[in-house]
Amino acid sequence: MSAVADDGSWALRFLGVGSSAAVELGSASAVLEQDGQPRLMIDCGTEALSAYLAHYGEPPLALFITHTHLDHIGGMERLFFRLYFDEARRGRCRLYVPAPVVPLLQARLADYPGVLAEGGANYWDAFQLIPVSRSFWHAGLSFEVFPVRHHQPDTAFGLALRGSFVYTGDTRPIPEQLAQYSIETIAHDCGLVGNPSHSGLDDLEREYPAELLARLALYHYGSAEQGAVMAARGHRVLQPGERLSVASPGPTSQR
Repeated sequence: MSAVADDGSWALRFLGVGSSAAVELGSASAVLEQDGQPRLMIDCGTEALSAYLAHYGEPPLALFITHTHLDHIGGMERLFFRLYFDEARRGRCRLYVPAPVVPLLQARLADYPGVLAEGGANYWDAFQLIPVSRSFWHAGLSFEVFPVRHHQPDTAFGLALRGSFVYTGDTRPIPEQLAQYSIETIAHDCGLVGNPSHSGLDDLEREYPAELLARLALYHYGSAEQGAVMAARGHRVLQPGERLSVASPGPTSQR
């Protein structure tokens, strides 16, 4: 992809907003858009890839993976086939993966013997795999990567574009991480009731100050009914297909 301009309309388009059990709400995933054009897809669950193809008409050329639960990577096998058998796209999809997650992704996707029945191909032939740690550059922007609280340490990560947005991925409350971002819109994992791996509404209201709560847009909830209850309590609750406007990236994010 070419470098982006300094102006334009920026947004996160939510391909899906549901938990792993809420198939009707779609796999939790978002796409960073500029002027309606996709710049970076975040996660690729089965329903998320279908929604991406339906909206944009072609597979992504840039993708960030937060973690390897199947509702976040379940579309990756199908994406492999779409890319591998298209010579113009094979090896061009930039796949940004937090370095600790690379072995997990390898084990869940690429270790299966014989990615093609006829042989002659490796899973990673379809992608340009780019392991990342604290930050990475893409399309002229500097994205920040940070660990979140989801299952075991160093298995799940969030993504931030300073001055524009934060996307937590699946997580418990992370006030210590979000404290470093002061104006960004924050897309945050939240169900009506929390559990050891996911935030509940009471968790966020207990651990986050009012100023931070006001910047949250909630996704990864368990049903449309749960979303309606959270909205009735005064919170911004995202819907499948919703386009959430975000600020243009700050100057420190530009080359």
